[in-house]
Amino acid sequence: MAPKDYVARGRNKKPAPPPPKASLPWLRIIITLSLLGLFAYFLWSIKGKAPYTEAEIETSSQVQIAENGEALPEIPEEEWEFIKTLPEYTVEIEQQEQDQPIVQRLMQCGSFRKEHQAQELKAQIAFQGLEAQVRSSKGTSGLWYRVILGPYDSKRLAEKDRHTLQRAKIIGCKIWNWNLN
Repeated sequence: MAPKDYVARGRNKKPAPPPPKASLPWLRIIITLSLLGLFAYFLWSIKGKAPYTEAEIETSSQVQIAENGEALPEIPEEEWEFIKTLPEYTVEIEQQEQDQPIVQRLMQCGSFRKEHQAQELKAQIAFQGLEAQVRSSKGTSGLWYRVILGPYDSKRLAEKDRHTLQRAKIIGCKIWNWNLN
């Protein structure tokens, strides 16, 4: 079977239909203008036909007072006592002293086989304004260099520093109940 030549077929020879004429919506314009005219006529027709004027309202209230023979009582002046007495109050709270924890917390941010890796992490932590230490420890699997921060008196302080390090993309720090001994 011979390949067909689709290029020789050419393009469509029919011209595109012209875009529709944009005509104004005359019916909508006429209805809108007539409604605006009716609204303006309504406002003009009720102009000056208020049921009462201000002068009539004042005289009618005076007439009611004269008919009853009694004037309305004056509004009493309000006195607020709390404005004067509130600054004199004090509240006493009983607070018990919390015992300081015996165990101090340390935060370990890394453990490396090579000392220069531990020193690099210590430098990154120092750029965040925190002081880290590199401690070597000998275990069953050999010599390790741990990067630790602390000691912290409370876990809240350790968490605060850990969040500071997390914002600096130093992730993986763990808080432990360790002793430096």
